[in-house]
Amino acid sequence: MLPTTPVFSGPKTAQTAIRHIVVIVQENRSFDNLFQGFPGADTASSGLKSDGTTVQLKPVSLAHGQDPNHDYADFAASLDGGKLDGFDHVGSWPNNEPNIAYSYVPRSEAQPYFDLASSYALADRMFQSNNSASYPAHQYVIAAQSANVVNVPSAIPWGCDAPAGTTVTMLRPDGTTFQSSAAPCFDYQTVGDTLDTAGVSWAYYSPQIGAPGDLAGSLWTPFDAIRHIRFGADWSRSEIAPETSILDDIANGTLRNVSFVTPDALNSDHARFPSTSGPMWVSSIVSAIGASQYWQDTAIFVTWDDWGGWYDHVVPPKVDQNGPGFRVPLIAISPYAKHGYVSHVQLETSSITRYIEEVFQLPSLGQRDATANPPDDMFDYSQHVAPLAGVRVSRSAMRAAATRAPSHLVPDED
Repeated sequence: MLPTTPVFSGPKTAQTAIRHIVVIVQENRSFDNLFQGFPGADTASSGLKSDGTTVQLKPVSLAHGQDPNHDYADFAASLDGGKLDGFDHVGSWPNNEPNIAYSYVPRSEAQPYFDLASSYALADRMFQSNNSASYPAHQYVIAAQSANVVNVPSAIPWGCDAPAGTTVTMLRPDGTTFQSSAAPCFDYQTVGDTLDTAGVSWAYYSPQIGAPGDLAGSLWTPFDAIRHIRFGADWSRSEIAPETSILDDIANGTLRNVSFVTPDALNSDHARFPSTSGPMWVSSIVSAIGASQYWQDTAIFVTWDDWGGWYDHVVPPKVDQNGPGFRVPLIAISPYAKHGYVSHVQLETSSITRYIEEVFQLPSLGQRDATANPPDDMFDYSQHVAPLAGVRVSRSAMRAAATRAPSHLVPDED
């Protein structure tokens, strides 16, 4: 029997209703690419090419295997000063398939995400906080900044365990880039630090890369780039591998107050991997929480770290030289999330950081979290706790995604 929800005097708020936050970060999908045609959301079925012609977006499987390029130069070329007509200049790996960016994931493969979004809340004005690739994108997840780093470091792993001589590309205030001599190992404050100070437990679940026991650099995690965490107590206390450990912690009643989850490569939705199991992996986490003691006081956010080079028709706002970049999806799942709601409020990756700060009354990091809107309109705390809805994936499909043998592949190299 689940414990009863504590009784509070007065209306519930985020601070009284939410005691656990789970942030699931998938890989490299724009809003138009993943939520094409979602009812009530702003999507486009065609896009402009650099020659002024219009091209229809075509269905391309999650397992197609072509990975559109998506570094800072690709962002700038695709945006083309706001005309959004340069996506045909974007190449792809491994064989530069023409116009691959003008694509969307077939509804049959994206259906589990549609189901969750239809049952709870979806944001169609969620922008990735940065305007380049995954390394800085994940820094915004944990710190609402990237120290002006763009693109990815010159070697893997992306952090303090990088080989000697690894460098990063940095962005000047005027929007030009330069290759810095700095290593991808910094010491700025993260939400992990403010959670520690407040006595709020947290964990970052990530896949094991390399041989078991090979700790140095074996975890693909943005906290590897934060020196005082990589070489401090939090590395053994709050870094957890493999990522499937979150399912054990949910079942065992040991889930932390704040959890970040990154997937195995084959469950990641990343375009370079021939797999369609990402939606099943996400559903397995949501289903486990929905069946647990945690459902009654949890907010789950599902988002994607960057746009992955895929077409999107909405011009991103500009806050500073680092972004935001193009739209990415955001689903909020909770007994307190609004049902069947599409938010049109401008959000960004750092909006999730802002929400964590609101719920646990943490000080601002003073970065983009200070200016980002929180996703408050996606919630209604006056609702009664009802059972989880929106998971129609079969138990066998969820189990297969959650128990597949680790690929030991880096989830993202770009």
